[in-house]
Amino acid sequence: MTVAGTVLKPSLSIRQPWLLALQNLAQDKLRLALSVVGVALPVMLILFMLGLRAGVFRSAVMYLDNTPGSVAVMPAGVKSTSAGSAQSLPRGTIDAVASAPGVARVTPVLLMMAIPELHGKKEVIKLVGYDTALGGGPWDLAQGREPAADDEVVLDRVLADRHNFNVGETFYIAGRQLTVVGLSSGASSWTGSYVFARNTFVESLLLAPGAASFVLVTPTTGTKPADLVGMLQSLPSASVLLKSQVMANDKQIVADIFDQVILLMLAAAFIVGALVVGMVIYTATIERRGEYGILKAIGARNGMLYRIVVSQAMVAAILGALLGVGFAFLMGALVMSARPQFLVAIEPSAIAATLGAGFVMALLGAFVPARAVAGLAPAEVFRR
Repeated sequence: MTVAGTVLKPSLSIRQPWLLALQNLAQDKLRLALSVVGVALPVMLILFMLGLRAGVFRSAVMYLDNTPGSVAVMPAGVKSTSAGSAQSLPRGTIDAVASAPGVARVTPVLLMMAIPELHGKKEVIKLVGYDTALGGGPWDLAQGREPAADDEVVLDRVLADRHNFNVGETFYIAGRQLTVVGLSSGASSWTGSYVFARNTFVESLLLAPGAASFVLVTPTTGTKPADLVGMLQSLPSASVLLKSQVMANDKQIVADIFDQVILLMLAAAFIVGALVVGMVIYTATIERRGEYGILKAIGARNGMLYRIVVSQAMVAAILGALLGVGFAFLMGALVMSARPQFLVAIEPSAIAATLGAGFVMALLGAFVPARAVAGLAPAEVFRR
């Protein structure tokens, strides 16, 4: 039997809905290509935004993630590094922590924000003051060495490249001339690059000798971090937390700022993808209502017709989702190449979630076309 140029084999069409779905979509290759791209773009945006969110979270904890210790001692009431950068621990806290039982190593850190002018442009930096003997400095020194004097710093490589800085060049912070003696990798984020200096230099800027924003503590062998937290709770005017909890708090601060906007963009992309699938499948279905009428006339039940329509939507959504994943990786690479401070971390869980979103897009997009087919009367085929 032939309808609208399509040869229907009743047994094949009814028993294998995927084949009929592919046949219907393939008859207009341009529309199929546009529908695949129409799904791929929302999928790309969803996966890219999830990757950007994951990258922002990683950037928020990159310093703590690369420093020693599993317990953090912070000023009273402070539970994140963002809040702690403006406050200091009371005098004597570092010595008290170092002498406490169960403590193997202490790493005091003095963190301050600075906005130096580099080549006529203001740059936000996170100035880390640390003791080279105790750690807390650059974790990936790509070139040069660590600071040995108060007028020496290690500059983040991304920031250095942006201003064509090399080892041996100088710049100013608060009127103090500093020489770049090293370049570090992986210390740049969307909130500013890390610059590493001796703690005595940062203390002099803050006019606070012996100050520390927080202390990272490594427990002795056999001492559990949670037990050490309990032992240090008696420290006066200090908050003692697991470092993992501080990192979680830092991530939550970022989530409170960005998640609402990101979720709105994800919802918009999802709705657009579902509408694209729906429009394409609805058009393909209505154009071939004659074939569907004949299928109903030869005994196909609504359940079979539903599967044919859903199969068409699934084909477009699967192809579009796979293409969208590729687009997302390409877009992420382009963004990080143009703006290295923005990390796009596309994780396997995000890919799985995005493919799942593509599946749901297909189901939602097939709803209206499927209802149109279910309500089709076989006699309509012969009215012309």
